[in-house]
Amino acid sequence: MADSMVRAMTWNIWWRFGPRWRDRQPGLRATLEGLRPDVVALQEVWAGDGTTQAHELASALGMHAVFASPSYPPAPDDPGVDDWAGIDLGIAVLSRWPILGHQTAVMPARHRPWDPVALTVRVDHPAGPLPVVAACLDYGVPFTDDRIAQGTFVADLATEPGLDGPCPVLLMGDMNAAPGSPVLRRAQDVLTDAWSAGHGPADAVTLPSTHPSAPLEAGPQMVDQRIDHIFFRPGREDQHVLVERVQLAGGPVGGVHPSDHRAVVADLRWRG
Repeated sequence: MADSMVRAMTWNIWWRFGPRWRDRQPGLRATLEGLRPDVVALQEVWAGDGTTQAHELASALGMHAVFASPSYPPAPDDPGVDDWAGIDLGIAVLSRWPILGHQTAVMPARHRPWDPVALTVRVDHPAGPLPVVAACLDYGVPFTDDRIAQGTFVADLATEPGLDGPCPVLLMGDMNAAPGSPVLRRAQDVLTDAWSAGHGPADAVTLPSTHPSAPLEAGPQMVDQRIDHIFFRPGREDQHVLVERVQLAGGPVGGVHPSDHRAVVADLRWRG
């Protein structure tokens, strides 16, 4: 029986923040085109004017897309910035295969005046339904009670028995937490960190201080840390999942940084 594979990717694509956001869009597309991921979890995705950034990327790449909001951070509401007026901010999943269905779930958030969601998507992988849980967790270090609750919540979503099946279950997103953080304790207990399983460097960074617009105010818990993650679990008790390769992506394209985050990419193989 042939093995099954998936190239999974997660990337915070920086909404319309930073200088000249339009100039960053070709770099986003070029990076995705070069890597050719099968499924992508996106964070800080814009939506408005009858479209979403995820659907525009999917259309350009021949993929399928689902968008959900609200997420983190809140979309800025500055009447002096035309490009921000009426524009939402959320999360999304792109897939090379059709999307069979999706659900949103409101995450715990006692300190925020909005209801951030996580997104669960079932993708029509050739081996069977491939579940993907996508999320962006709270970045507010003073609200670490919420951050821990959200980390537990999304790990529990990914371990729902209803997601068991012929494919692994993926949990991907900007967790705003470094390896070893209590925010990731539940995920690290019940899921496998693809980066570690794929022998990625322990000092890998996905929010680098070397970026020209690095959010240094986020502090040492976030900056120069690996805060973007891909976790997984087998879909069946006897399923062995191998991480063949992991890599970071999202460096400058034509001298322009597509995002202030680096993307995480993992190639998974399993016998299906």
